[in-house]
Amino acid sequence: MLLRPLRLAALLAVAVLVMSAIPASAAMRAHRTASAGVLAPAPLRAMWVWDRPGVASLVDFATSNGVGELFVHVPSAPSLGWYTNLRTRTRAAGIEVHALGSETWWIDDPEAAVAWQREVLATGLFDGVHLDIEPWLHADWDADRSALLERYLHLLDRMAESPVPVELDISFWLHEITAPDGGRLDEAVLARVDAVTVMSYRDTATGPDSITGLGGTALAAATRAGKPARLAVETNDLGATPVDAKQTFHGERRARLVNVLAQVDAAVAANAAYAPSYAGIAVHDRRGWAAMKR
Repeated sequence: MLLRPLRLAALLAVAVLVMSAIPASAAMRAHRTASAGVLAPAPLRAMWVWDRPGVASLVDFATSNGVGELFVHVPSAPSLGWYTNLRTRTRAAGIEVHALGSETWWIDDPEAAVAWQREVLATGLFDGVHLDIEPWLHADWDADRSALLERYLHLLDRMAESPVPVELDISFWLHEITAPDGGRLDEAVLARVDAVTVMSYRDTATGPDSITGLGGTALAAATRAGKPARLAVETNDLGATPVDAKQTFHGERRARLVNVLAQVDAAVAANAAYAPSYAGIAVHDRRGWAAMKR
C-alpha cells in the first residue's frame, strides 16, 4: 500500500532535480515544445532585477536558484558597461536577459516607448522585452478609462512590432475589465503580446485565495490564445497588515518559497484547462529574494 506514495515522492524529487538542471529559455521554449505535442521540461524561474548588484553575484544567485531568465530594468540611454558584463556572464551560464521597461507615461507617448525599445535592442544585449506597464496606475484609470485603454492597447500594438518576444505583466483580475471592443481586457492584451506574467501575488500554492487560485483565469485565457503565461510571486515587504502579508514571502525562509513554488508547478500540471500555457514562475524581485533567510 505504501509503494504508490513512495513512487510519487520519488518522481516529484526527480522533477525538482530536473527543473534545476534545465538550460535557459525555458519559458518560451518549454511552451513551444509542449504546443508541438512533445514532452516539455519543467519551466525554470524568472526574476525581476531593478537594481544593479555585482554581476558575478547576480549570476551566481540566479544559477543556484534555477533562474533561466532575468527581467533587467533598462533606463533610456543607459551606460552599457554593467549590461555588457552581465550579458557575457549570462551567456556563459545559459541565462536569458530581457530588457525591462516600466514607464506608465508611455501609454500617452507610444513613440517614446518604441524609441526606447529600438535603443535597447540595438545594443544586441537582450533576448526579449519585458514590460511592466500598469494602466491602473494612470490618472485616467478612474477619470476616463475607456480612452486610456484605447491608448494602452495601441501602445502594445506598437511594442509588439519588436523583432524579439514582448512579454507583459498583467494583474490577475484583468479579465474583469471590459476592453474597448466590448470583450475582456485580458484577451485583448493576449492578442497583442507574445507572453504574459500574471501578478498572482499570494504566499500559498492552492485554494481560492492562492497563487493558482488567482492566476488560473489568466492561464486559461492564455491557453485559449495559444500564448505562454507565467505566474508571479512577491518577496518584498509590502506592509504590516494581514492583506499585505498574504501577498508576499517577505519574512519567510527561502526553503518555504521553493516548496510553495514546486507545489504551484505540480498543481498547474494537473489542470488540463491551463497547463498548456504555463511557462513557470517569476519572482519579484532579486533584492527581496536575496534578502530572505535560508
